[in-house]
Amino acid sequence: MENVLVAGANGTTGKQIVKLLKSSQYFNPIAMVRKEDQQEQFKNDGVDTVLADLTENLTHAVNNVDKVVFAAGSGGKNVVEVDQEGAKRLMAVSKMANVNRFVMLSSMGADNPEAAEDLKDYLKAKQNADEHLRDSGLKYTIVRPGTLNNSDGKGKIELKEKLNKDGEISRADVAQTLVRALHDDAPYNVTFEILEGDTGIGDAMNNLNATVN
Repeated sequence: MENVLVAGANGTTGKQIVKLLKSSQYFNPIAMVRKEDQQEQFKNDGVDTVLADLTENLTHAVNNVDKVVFAAGSGGKNVVEVDQEGAKRLMAVSKMANVNRFVMLSSMGADNPEAAEDLKDYLKAKQNADEHLRDSGLKYTIVRPGTLNNSDGKGKIELKEKLNKDGEISRADVAQTLVRALHDDAPYNVTFEILEGDTGIGDAMNNLNATVN
């Protein structure tokens, strides 16, 4: 089984990612959290944890890590230091540790932050992090969902490199897409947008795979 570090494991989407990885036959999740009191919930579920802060040294966080999911966020409080520079720090140590896939949870609109009426600073930080990942030399997947909601996952999405429309998607389906992107047969070195839709997540990824790899 491959060890997958989940940055932002204590977040709403991060917890769902960890749960999916835990139930997978391919992956062993390592929940990256900032505070000791956040470790207990994961340890009680038999999930490995690592204590690390995206604003500090992260070298120890990638020990024995095969793949990384970046699902962390500052919640708008410190977007440059966490969403942008924190992501870059994790990319740097991932590169040194020979991590073989880095899956980034980005956001629709990160390709053109200036067009946004609000969240402009957040989207600019995500854009900078995404561009840095593309130039990092890591094997990457950048996933840009629309507005997140807490509905039950349907396992069906709409996926394109550019959807040219707004919409919503459940955190559950985003988590499923991120985990699917970790598989060796999933498309890589790609950036794509996702919304709720009618195509199974696996099929949507395979359709993209056929056009890019």
